[in-house]
Amino acid sequence: MCTYVTERAPVTGSAKGPQGWFRLSHATVYLDHPYFTALDHTLNIDLVDESAGPAARVAVELSPDSARALIACIETALARAEM
Repeated sequence: MCTYVTERAPVTGSAKGPQGWFRLSHATVYLDHPYFTALDHTLNIDLVDESAGPAARVAVELSPDSARALIACIETALARAEM
């Protein structure tokens, strides 16, 4: 199911790519056909620094169940740390 629904959020943080660590400017999240993962559709997350060009990008393709599990883990970790 290609919805073309894309969500984008500014983020503050860092990611490690082929050239080492870089700052992040935003995250883009969308459900689409994966590039690499052997599934029909995945939740795709791109973490990027637009000012640094295409090399400053980390891409993640997750199954819907994996994406939901990750969301739950993030929520739990934040709640337990009381941030």
